[in-house]
Amino acid sequence: MKKMFNKVLLSAAVVGLLAGCAGEEENIIMAPVPVVKSAFTPESQWSSSVGDGVGHYFSKLAPDYAYDKVFVASRDGEVKALDPKSGKTLWEAELEHNDTPARLSGGISSAYGQIYLGSENGEVIALDEESGKLAWRVSVEGEVLAAPVADSNLVLVNTSRGALVALDPESGEQQWTISTEVPTLTLRGDSRPATASGGVFWGTSAGRLAAAIIERGQMIWQQPVGQPKGATEIDRLVDVDSSPLIIGATLYTIGFNGQLIAIDLRSGKPMWKRNYSSAIDLASDGSNLFLVTDKDHVVAVDARSGTELWSNDKLQNRQLTAPTLIDGYLVVGDSEGYLHWIDRSSGDFVAQQLVDDSGFAVAPLALDDGYLVMTRDGDIKKLKIN
Repeated sequence: MKKMFNKVLLSAAVVGLLAGCAGEEENIIMAPVPVVKSAFTPESQWSSSVGDGVGHYFSKLAPDYAYDKVFVASRDGEVKALDPKSGKTLWEAELEHNDTPARLSGGISSAYGQIYLGSENGEVIALDEESGKLAWRVSVEGEVLAAPVADSNLVLVNTSRGALVALDPESGEQQWTISTEVPTLTLRGDSRPATASGGVFWGTSAGRLAAAIIERGQMIWQQPVGQPKGATEIDRLVDVDSSPLIIGATLYTIGFNGQLIAIDLRSGKPMWKRNYSSAIDLASDGSNLFLVTDKDHVVAVDARSGTELWSNDKLQNRQLTAPTLIDGYLVVGDSEGYLHWIDRSSGDFVAQQLVDDSGFAVAPLALDDGYLVMTRDGDIKKLKIN
């Protein structure tokens, strides 16, 4: 389903995310670009491109760095492996099948000598990481909007129909499936699973964090992250689309219209809860958590206690990417193509660059000697802080 990029539908957090909804509309005012005196100007290393990118569609089709290669893909099915030093194309593949548009949306992840992608057509696709040759292509129940995850000799996929599916990495053959409840109205997006100590953890569109034993595909518990409230279906949205974040023996997750929760992995019980609403991934430096709320406020929270350390509201409604850490700074991209660099201890802006006015759908990717940005129109740039 095409999701328009302009932020004029429903609310700042719901634009581009709601699946199949029409009704109330209200204009949302995007904060102006903050005036920032940049402490540094990144140096461009190389540039490339992949197809037409993701355009104005909802997508978490982020690049991946593995096997000393950068893997990138476009929604229309073009996939490339690039040399991270030079940007040279090492191989490319085209995943359009029988004149059917690929509609890639979930990916990219790498493991077992392969890369994995998912599509809005309900497919999971595996390519050989060395050559780009198709290893297998299988159908699953529902759209694949989140990147697959590999662990315990399985490829785990969370679909839009509430199915967590485990596939054999060599053949794509289905090993087990766990089904969860899917409300009538949900946000467009799904939680990428996280794994630890033989368990798999993922958010559901019914407002829960689910946990299962990877080997058997057996559900072991579900923890509420948000409870439906309000008079309308939109008010009652409680999707947990963020990927769980695991630090040691603690798991952190956040829900839309829900809470930020720390959970003890051994017991499955909450350690603390705080009232924040978000549908995108968290970041952490090991001591603190960094999140972007549904209003695009950037917030830092102490990971041990949940105490708020700072909040930056200067980017409100700018449709931010998930936060990420690069060279010790907290970085977010926005819909107008700006990168905002933030001091992670104070929340103050450190630097800012306009990279490309097509905007960003996904966060920058940290590399060993710099970082990679991918714009909505498919431009790929490697940059480095001087």
